[in-house]
Amino acid sequence: MTKKTSAGGRSRLAVAAATLVLLAVLPALPRGPFAGAGQAWAAEAGRIDLVATYEQALQHDPRMRAADEALAAGREKAEQGRALLRPQVGLAASLSRLDERTRSSVPAALAGLLPDERSGQTHQVALQLTQPLYNAKSRAERDQLIQQSGLAEVQHRQAAQDLIKRVGEAYLAVLLAEETLRVVQAEKAAVQLQRDRAQARFEVGRGRITEVQEAQARYDSVLAREISAGSTLVQRRAQYAELTGLAGEGLRPLAPAFDAAPPAPDSLEAWQQKGLAGNTRVQLKQGELAIAEAETSKWKLAARPTLDLVASLADRGQHAGLSGSLAGDGSRSASIGLQFNLPLYAGGGIDSRERESLARRRQAEQELASAQRDTRLEVQDTFLAVKTGVSRIGALAQQVRSAETALAATTLGRDVGNRTELDVLDAQQRLFAAQLELAQARTDYLLGRLRLAAAAGELEAGTLRDLNGYLAP
Repeated sequence: MTKKTSAGGRSRLAVAAATLVLLAVLPALPRGPFAGAGQAWAAEAGRIDLVATYEQALQHDPRMRAADEALAAGREKAEQGRALLRPQVGLAASLSRLDERTRSSVPAALAGLLPDERSGQTHQVALQLTQPLYNAKSRAERDQLIQQSGLAEVQHRQAAQDLIKRVGEAYLAVLLAEETLRVVQAEKAAVQLQRDRAQARFEVGRGRITEVQEAQARYDSVLAREISAGSTLVQRRAQYAELTGLAGEGLRPLAPAFDAAPPAPDSLEAWQQKGLAGNTRVQLKQGELAIAEAETSKWKLAARPTLDLVASLADRGQHAGLSGSLAGDGSRSASIGLQFNLPLYAGGGIDSRERESLARRRQAEQELASAQRDTRLEVQDTFLAVKTGVSRIGALAQQVRSAETALAATTLGRDVGNRTELDVLDAQQRLFAAQLELAQARTDYLLGRLRLAAAAGELEAGTLRDLNGYLAP
């Protein structure tokens, strides 16, 4: 008996030591470049909330920085499209050195009159302006480039909404991990107290060894869950730090009183209509369809004639040694006119490009229909998650209150001899399980609101300000 207890004590000491090591690691999270500023900010402001987290992520997240640069590049597409129908001006210049030797069969008497060697330089400078007057293909290409520029705006808006969503998910994941660890540690303290009581009762002959062993088994199980909860918290804080550059400590927790409200408006059809109109994935597919239609128009118009206004100014000259005159030769010319071009045959390439563009357009139409279907389903899932989350939170809050009452009654029954230590352990386990379920339900409700706004295309910084109302002051 003594040996078994001693071995069990060594086992408990090993588990406890592992727990202490893990808890010592918790503060040592990756800090990032803004760790010092973040800690000073937390000290001044008290706690970091969702909006403050988002503002830090805006400056720190490389994915958002890349989206900003992609937007700047995409906006140039519209300018490139407008340039296709603007005047084109070019300057060409050349300078050449010429050495010429000739052989002649003329009589010797005349050979001296004709030079057999000439050398010198020639130069030419030409300025040309071309203004498209009619070019249907270029107009279609301009429209296509403008559509691509608009698509870049939608992609940037999608990246911004994705950042807000990732910020909310990372923040709430840290809060849930902290709450889970808190509940598990509270359960460990309660189980430890019950184990010590059972041991004391057994030593004075008022308890059974089975109660001591059951309490010890419960305690060992809680220790294992504490280690797992601590590891999860380390991971969640590390993910938060990577996103924001701040340590995932000192975050404002959820408010104790949680007044969950259903979606507004409380209509699935209304939210689905919002999603079809504002969801960024749907808008991206609509933009891709518009680009595909412009591509089809471009190749349908590729065989149309083009008409350009062409004006040029040229200056030409050559060295006296080439012209035969003492002063050399030079000339200037200016011209203006119309240039007409009609493609007659391109080896079938234009027709092939047109057929390809038609297939691409049909593909874009199907992808748009698929995105609309997925959006309707996503809105439905998130809407129901928020709506049922309200009832779930209320039911679980009542379950916690009932579990607290049951634990108090069971504890009193044990004290008067009607219940056993095992009954108290079971009542405690039900209470702590209910508390964890409630914490999960509250987190799921806020995530549901976040994801519903994203599915409807309404996710913005104001959404995080609204969710701040559910945090503790």
